[in-house]
Amino acid sequence: MSEKRSFVVLLVEDEPADVHLTRLAFKEGRLLVDVHDVPDGLEALAFLQREGQYQQAPRPDLILLDLNMPRMDGKTFLKRFKALEALQRIPVVILTTSEAESDIVESYDLGAAGFIVKPVDIDQFIRSIQALEDYWLTLVKRPDA
Repeated sequence: MSEKRSFVVLLVEDEPADVHLTRLAFKEGRLLVDVHDVPDGLEALAFLQREGQYQQAPRPDLILLDLNMPRMDGKTFLKRFKALEALQRIPVVILTTSEAESDIVESYDLGAAGFIVKPVDIDQFIRSIQALEDYWLTLVKRPDA
């Protein structure tokens, strides 16, 4: 049998309430998920490259990315992230309030692995995160590196 381990999720989100709900949803899920959160794309790049305060940061199994953030938005982050060859295999799933077709198309064009519109209803939000957990952390087979 394979050893049970926790999965690492990097949540790039500037809204504290959404960070709280996402953490709650993973906590209520079936898997051990270690959620790390940063408020924008600049901090996410520092986390991923283990710079500054993030020198001991774990490598995430999945990145959840909001599009609309201060300092560096999600699309700019995706452009820069996909240029980091050593990290570009980490799947990035957009988790945003935007339903704009242009945001969906551009996100996929920039290399997003998925696009989820945040449900307004708290129960639906939690179910969405748990479905994402089932898919990305249980069903999908990803390379180790």
